[in-house]
Amino acid sequence: MSDERVGIDELLERVRSGLDRIGARAAHEAYEAGDALLVDTRYAALRERDGLIPGALVVERNELEWRLDPQGSHRAPDAVSHELRVVVLCNEGYASSLAAESLRRLGLHRATDVIGGFQAWKAEGLPVLPPTTGD
Repeated sequence: MSDERVGIDELLERVRSGLDRIGARAAHEAYEAGDALLVDTRYAALRERDGLIPGALVVERNELEWRLDPQGSHRAPDAVSHELRVVVLCNEGYASSLAAESLRRLGLHRATDVIGGFQAWKAEGLPVLPPTTGD
């Protein structure tokens, strides 16, 4: 292991340089065309406050790798191939970049994230459903 120390801003810049990040509208279009799996990693309080993206797979960040690994025993039914284009959204587009990089390390080489996250999605006027209540 390297002893190199890097701050979060530099790490984020490095990670993003390896991603083909996309805008909210492009993510929506890719999903509508059947070319992308949208994955919402926002925590429950944000989903309850702001709503849900129709059709997005909700996976809390701490479960992401287990749920999206096509070889994993805990994978989501949608995680069928390393060729899958996974588009990750967090609230504002920071944590999602790190999440997409982690998925790439699992071999999901088309993983990326949405610039500006859910807030950009909402600002573009893209579909948002009110949260469901009760478990």
